[in-house]
This record gives sequence, C-alpha cells and structure tokens, in this order.
Amino acid sequence: MTIEHLSPKYWLTWIGLGLLWLTAQLPLAVQFQFGKALGLLLYYLARERRHITDVNLRLCFPQLNEDQHKELCKKTFIENGTGIFETAFSWWASDQRVKPLVEMRGLELVEQAQQQGKGVLLLGAHFTTLDLAGRLLSYFLDFDVTYRKHNNPVMNHFILSSRKKRFKNVIERKEMRRAFRSLKQNHVVWYAGDQDYGRKHAVFVPFFGTPAATITATSRLSSFNHSPVLLSRYYRKADNSGYVFEITAPFDSIPSGDDIVDARIINQALETAISKHPAQYMWVHRRFKTRPDGDKHFYSKHR
Repeated sequence: MTIEHLSPKYWLTWIGLGLLWLTAQLPLAVQFQFGKALGLLLYYLARERRHITDVNLRLCFPQLNEDQHKELCKKTFIENGTGIFETAFSWWASDQRVKPLVEMRGLELVEQAQQQGKGVLLLGAHFTTLDLAGRLLSYFLDFDVTYRKHNNPVMNHFILSSRKKRFKNVIERKEMRRAFRSLKQNHVVWYAGDQDYGRKHAVFVPFFGTPAATITATSRLSSFNHSPVLLSRYYRKADNSGYVFEITAPFDSIPSGDDIVDARIINQALETAISKHPAQYMWVHRRFKTRPDGDKHFYSKHR
C-alpha cells in the first residue's frame, strides 16, 4: 500500500470495495440477489458492453433465434454481475464458509501428471467464477497462477494481495520466464490464455467457428519442459448450492510441434467447457478484436 492508493481519484474505488466487503459478510443467497440486480442494471445501462456481448454471442451461437439470443445476453450480464460478488466473497469470506461449497472432480489427474516431474500446465478460462475457483482449488492443491496487472492500482493491490495469500507464486503475464522456472521445479501452473492479447505470439484459429487470435504461450510453456497439459473448468451449480471444479484428462497431443494445431485443440476443448454453461463465460470482453489481415472488425458500431 502506498500514498498513491489514497489519492482522491481512487476514493470511489475504495467506496466500492467497502460495499463489496460488506456484501461478502451476507449469506451467499443474498449476494446472488445483489448480483442479479447489478447484472440487470448493467445490461440496461452499460451500452458498450452490451454491444460487445451481443456481437460475441451472435458470432458464437448463430443457431439461436432472436428471443433465445436476447435471453442468453441478459443471463450473461446476470452471471457477470453475480461474479463480481463471488470475487468479493473469494477475497474476504472465511474458510468455513467457502470450502464446503466445492465439489472437486479429477484432482487425481493432476497428481498423476505431477509424478512425471516435469511440471503441470493447468489451463483455465475466464468464467465469471474465476477468482472464487482459484480459492476453491487452493484447498486441495498447491499451484502457481499467472495474472494480468490491473490498470487501477488500488484494484491491483487487492487482487494481488488476495492471490498471494492463496497461491504459491503469482506471476505477472509479462514475466513468463518465472512460469518456465516454475514448471522446471515441477510446480503446477494455472493459466488462462483464452482472451485476445493482440497479434504478438498469437495464431488465428476458430473459436466457435470464427477465427480468433489465440496466444501460443500454452505450446511454448508445455514444450519447454515437456509438461503435461490439462484443462480445468468451473461452474456454479444450477440451484446455487455450490460449485463444481472439474479437471479433465491430459491432452496427449500437446505439444504437437505446431502452434496452430495446439491452439485449435485447446479452443475446441474450451468450446465444450463453455457450452455446458454459456452464460457463465465472460462474453463482455472483445474476444474477436484482433482480426486477420483484410477481415472486418466486429465491434465498431452499436446496434
């Protein structure tokens, strides 16, 4: 914490965090109601994010009719609103409240992979439950995480402080050499590479049928020490009674030696995971902002 964090320009951030701390003390069912209300409010007021979400869903689920599309778009905002309160819950709720909520599946697959002594790359994705899922997994497994530095230094302080309490090492996305060292030391590295970070170190492969800039870091990390790659997926149960954290079997064909082949395999696996609970994925981000040369841009106009 520095004096900069107390600057008046961050007072609204502090007020927002204070309110989130208060809600984290409430029963989870009440937090879900707050999340639903916030999500619906954002759906109607956050015009730009609604446009981005609308574009993403139309690209990825063209089979939906107009009513189904609007319903999924609205549910996505509700899930993202709920995810904000779940993140606060993951930061400040006690272990007694959090740990009983998780149903773990496939943990033995990570333990078996780690016995090879080459480190384990555990792929995640930007589901709305991302931060809470990390805390839930930390009860059963020691692992390192990667993260992208937040532009707001106050938010970054809380994000980083929370993760440092739970995880063995917290690695900033631009410090990937630390991830290589972690794998060399036979650590498990939990890594989400499903967002659009631009052309550098990316290839264009289909994501729900539309070419998407997909980073090749998974191939590079796995190739470095021949580390096995597994996929993790995590959802809130339909009845809101808890969460499922599921780990799938290793990708036998990764690394293949071909970044495009690897990226295609990973995106197909992510599509399967997302399709189980599509509204719980963060469609509010510009997943298709980087386009192949000559391809049209999708987010330039509001509907």
